[in-house]
This record gives sequence, structure tokens and C-alpha cells, in this order.
Amino acid sequence: MKNIIIASTSTVFQGNYLDYLLEPVLAAFYSEANEIIFIPYARPGGISHDAYTEKASEAFKKIGKKVVGIHTFENPIAALKTAKGVFTGGGNTFVLVSQLHKKELMQPLREAIFNGLPYLGTSAGSNICGLSMQTTNDMPIVYPSSFKTLGVIPFNINPHYLDPDSKSEHMGETRETRIQEYHTQNTAAVVGLREGSWLEVQGDSIVLKGPHSARVFEQGRKAYEVETASILDI
Repeated sequence: MKNIIIASTSTVFQGNYLDYLLEPVLAAFYSEANEIIFIPYARPGGISHDAYTEKASEAFKKIGKKVVGIHTFENPIAALKTAKGVFTGGGNTFVLVSQLHKKELMQPLREAIFNGLPYLGTSAGSNICGLSMQTTNDMPIVYPSSFKTLGVIPFNINPHYLDPDSKSEHMGETRETRIQEYHTQNTAAVVGLREGSWLEVQGDSIVLKGPHSARVFEQGRKAYEVETASILDI
């Protein structure tokens, strides 16, 4: 049975890394895992895999969990098969997806998740839970072999979703406009996750958690809000 947390972000309101999720959410989520495999490939700001893994490790020490970077395993596919928990951090989704396809890890990770491996994704790590990475906010700094991602939920994610600001002097497209453009070429629904909110996936049940509603976009339909604690049936 799938056991997933899909979070918009790793920090909220100037907080420390993962603090808003560690207690009690992640402590309970990873209750059966003493060691968590961290996938650092998204490399926010170009940070090294080792440095990013250390950042995740410092956070999980607060709940008594050891973190090991997947890049340190001689056979990462085998490591996924025996893992008790996995976390994919945020950064650049193009870089993350490129590496997962290049290292042939996308399908083994998908299979492990469907077999019940607890999976946490934040930002780029949440993007890859959807059907494709096409609703990311990131710059295409590399060209992945495919936009296809894990497909462990039946829609796409837009993390860090921002509502249109009538007072903004920014003259470019809003997030909503960009998702509407996506729907001129694609049919998959998109869930805009606001900062501090997350999706809790248990089997086929998907529930919105956190302090905010989420905005849902479906092709040919007006965007609408889903309140926190609601089941998403998209």
C-alpha cells in the first residue's frame, strides 16, 4: 500500500529545515525506519550531494533517524529494495528527473513506493510524484531524457503555489495563467500546493493536510479550492 507525504516546501515562515513536519508527522511516518535514504540529486543552489545529505541528516537527528545519501551506495537500486524509508529533497526538478532517468532509478523507486516504502517528497521531490514534471516552477537548466515521473498519484503537482496578487507590479504570467497554458496541451489535472500544506497518501486515499486549502486545476473546468482535511478525488 502506498505511504507517501507530498509537501510543497521544506521550510515555512523562516523556520528550520523540515521543522514544521518533523513532529509529530515525520516521527510517526518513519516510525518503522531507523535509517532513511536521501535522494539529493535536485541540488538546490548547486549544493553538493554530500552537503545536501548532511543538511537532511541534521534535521532527522532531531527525531532519532539516520540519513544516508543514495549517491553513496554502490548499487542504489538494491538499496531501494531494502530501504525502510526514502526522502527526496527539493531543488531543481529538471536536474532531479535527469539524474533519476540517467541512473535508471525512476522505475525501481516507483515500484518500491507501490510496495509500501514510506516516501517523503518536498518541492522537486513532490513534483516527481505526479504523472510528469511539466508543472514545475524550475528553470530547464538540463534536458532530461523524459518528463515522465513516478506517477504514484493520478495528477500533477505545482508546489509553492502562489495566488495572483492584485497589488503586485509584476507584469508576467501568474501561476494560474501558466497552469492554464499547460492545459492547452495536456489533460492531467494539477494541484497547487501552498506553503505549509502537504498531501498524505495512504493506498488510494489522498488527503490534504496543513493550514491552507489547495487550488485544483482541471482541463476545461474553472479552478476551484479544496479545503484542508479534504479527500482529493481527481
